[in-house]
Amino acid sequence: MLLWSLIAVPLAVGGLLAPAGRRAGRVAPAVGLLVAAVTAVLAVVAAVRRPVVDAPFLAGIRAGLAVDDLSALMVVTVAGATLAVLCFAAGEEDLRSARFVGLMLLFAGAMLVTVTATTLPVLLMAWEVMGAASWALIGYWWRDLERVRAAHTAFLSTRAADLGLYIAAGAALAGGVGSLALAQLPVAAGPWLHVATAGMVLAALGKSAQLPFSYWLSGAMAGPSPVSALLHSATMVAAGAYLLLRLAPLLEVSVWAAPVVAWVGAATALLLGLVAVAQTDLKQLLAASTCAQIGYMVLAAGVGGVGAGALQLIAHAATKSLLFLAAGAWLVVLGTQHLGELRGAARRFPLVGVTFTVGAASLAGLPPLSLWVSKDAVLAAALTRSPALYAAGLAAAVVSAVYSAKALWWVWQPAPDTAAAAGGTGRVSAPTRPPLVVLAVLAATLGALAWPLAVSPAPAAWELVLSAALAVLAVVVTLRLGDRLPAPAPLAGWLGLERAARAAVVRPTLALAHAAARFDDQVLDRAVTAVASGTVALARALDRRGEWSVDGAIRAIAAAGLALGRLARRPQTGQIHQYYAQAAGALALLALFLVVVR
Repeated sequence: MLLWSLIAVPLAVGGLLAPAGRRAGRVAPAVGLLVAAVTAVLAVVAAVRRPVVDAPFLAGIRAGLAVDDLSALMVVTVAGATLAVLCFAAGEEDLRSARFVGLMLLFAGAMLVTVTATTLPVLLMAWEVMGAASWALIGYWWRDLERVRAAHTAFLSTRAADLGLYIAAGAALAGGVGSLALAQLPVAAGPWLHVATAGMVLAALGKSAQLPFSYWLSGAMAGPSPVSALLHSATMVAAGAYLLLRLAPLLEVSVWAAPVVAWVGAATALLLGLVAVAQTDLKQLLAASTCAQIGYMVLAAGVGGVGAGALQLIAHAATKSLLFLAAGAWLVVLGTQHLGELRGAARRFPLVGVTFTVGAASLAGLPPLSLWVSKDAVLAAALTRSPALYAAGLAAAVVSAVYSAKALWWVWQPAPDTAAAAGGTGRVSAPTRPPLVVLAVLAATLGALAWPLAVSPAPAAWELVLSAALAVLAVVVTLRLGDRLPAPAPLAGWLGLERAARAAVVRPTLALAHAAARFDDQVLDRAVTAVASGTVALARALDRRGEWSVDGAIRAIAAAGLALGRLARRPQTGQIHQYYAQAAGALALLALFLVVVR
């Protein structure tokens, strides 16, 4: 009952609020906060009690949900992030609507099902709802066509990768995993094991915006900042990495998947970190850094560091939610998110500035903050598999210090004399402040507090010192360079990933679709039209000739019948001598016939 309540409360209320209309907008923020608070309490209780539920779904397939060591961290993270983000959103007038609150609760409920699902059918259903809700939230301001286009790009990109889940489900059934339980996937028979693994990896990498799917997260920044804080830091983009952590045994059994996943994570952490350094828009910088930080979780899944990956996940959730909310606060009060126009923002709004600094310092990997500990835990796990992976991850950590310090340099610069709120409100609303403070505390302490419980193998002292020294050095150098950091066009343009996707996938697909449409119009349609025309012509010919012949034959038969009828009436005179003569004639003919035949 506890686990059913945990997922049913946000899903039910969200489903009622989302279509409720403007009249419900007055009470929606309060209702949303109440539901989020109840969900958070239920999540904490579930994390302690570890409930398991199992219900019949299809023949031989169960609908299973469970809270274990890994999902316990996630349910608390999702519920806590939802509460913080809804509290922050209550301070923005444009987001105090039933539609926004309802969609956020629907998304949170779907995410809770995703992280507790133990069978593929349940995971698939929750995955679909999560994707649909994220599309609606990214395109929340639907009158802006650019935002809607960005929502479409994010949805279609992730949907293309999501097909991997269906492929995996089919492969699991073919491989003898009739229950479709996630824990049973490693026992799939023969080549179906590898097909199922490839499908799960594809879906996870796409949802977590890892290479080569990273570009969709750039466009997703068109959504409201609270949406970015929830979907694109703590939940949706983390769902793919969480799935890989959950399926670490499957990656190991398949042999090839573990190193592929590890190297994709390391490459994303490094390359998207460099992309973040080249950005001039704060939300774009945070988006690229999200891809990079999720890369550490994917790396952890590839090297079997499940505990380290989980630690990175919760530390990143608190840190990045804080940074996105702070960026959203500046967007509201100053009307901009461009770094060049955010000069002095931290000085003008000290609370936002200080909390943003805590988040950026954690993101940079400075000791003793959360991401310093979690990154080193991932790197320690990587070192047990490959020194090259460790080196790539350490280089990515240095890059993360650079882009974090770059953001800090801009917001702490003295504001120009002409600084003014460009279309913003000029003040930070009261509801936005508590979430910033709470998240700043969590970003500073969460990793260090959870480290003894989650990490094995633990990083050595020299690893902690080395990463801390490199992070401090990178921050100092970046702060000295300031706005002189290089920003090559390929990096500023997100490595051209979206253009490559359009060239490699979208254009060939559209070309194939157009060719199929032409074939349909010029071949199939003409063939069908020709057959129909021939049928009509044949019918007309039959109508003119065949029907006349048949009708004429019938008329002739009828006329002959009438003639015979008239002839048959003539002998019927009523006179006996004529009947006698007729009978004599008939007998004579019969006798003649017998003589001739014999």
